[in-house]
Amino acid sequence: MTLHEPLGVAVAQFAPTPDIDANLATIRSFSIRAAERGASIVVFPEYSSYFVNPMDDSFARHAQSLDGPFVRSLEALASELGVHIVAGLVESTDEVRRFANTAVAVGPEEQTVAVYRKQHLYDAFGQKESDWVKPGALDEPQTFEVGGLTFGLQTCYDLRFPEVTRRIVDAGADVVLVPAEWVRGPLKEHHWRTLLTARAIENTVYVAGADHPPSIGAGNSMVVDPSGVPLATLGTQSDVAVAFVSRAVLTETRAVNPSLQLRRYGIVAKPG
Repeated sequence: MTLHEPLGVAVAQFAPTPDIDANLATIRSFSIRAAERGASIVVFPEYSSYFVNPMDDSFARHAQSLDGPFVRSLEALASELGVHIVAGLVESTDEVRRFANTAVAVGPEEQTVAVYRKQHLYDAFGQKESDWVKPGALDEPQTFEVGGLTFGLQTCYDLRFPEVTRRIVDAGADVVLVPAEWVRGPLKEHHWRTLLTARAIENTVYVAGADHPPSIGAGNSMVVDPSGVPLATLGTQSDVAVAFVSRAVLTETRAVNPSLQLRRYGIVAKPG
């Protein structure tokens, strides 16, 4: 792959289960499908390693470390296929009852290249994720490079906080990857599509969001370009959609719309 060549990014939409081995089998099948369609990066949903609804204490019991079997399986698969894989991990913490909601990116060198722990927990719309999840620290964004483009990570509910994406873009990201479990409900599909598009437009970056399908998730996984145009989308089915991202498109978009250069405010962490 030459630098700045259009790069295939896939969003893989599926419904994770309590069976970690079954989840890995689906991840393997969809990663192969994505690679065959030209993807160099495959983004899977939040909670790809383990999921039940409603959330309960079984999550902490099934949590794994970053060097546990789930991540090691992802690393081996990425190496076998020559791709980068991003997926949601239920990660163990120093607390017995609570786990970290973690997005992990692994590369074809069979190593983890970026880790992001969800910072904004889903304590909204009648849910209370913080009962079970330990929020991520406000660390500097972790990014990784593929084919001359820089990729950053955030998770699901973080989309409702525009400063999260802006901070990742300030760290150099050209493409923001968003594993999600965007729960269905009144107007929720509309919110999901609107927020993915808004984060792309206001930051002049690509945004790729991978969700769970119905009946629990909203589906509608998609890749959006820096002008807010959906390049590849899924409806309610479990499947893979691939779009091609390009440095040339980023450069052209930012020349026409230099909003990042013209802004007059920065992002700082809120105390406490």
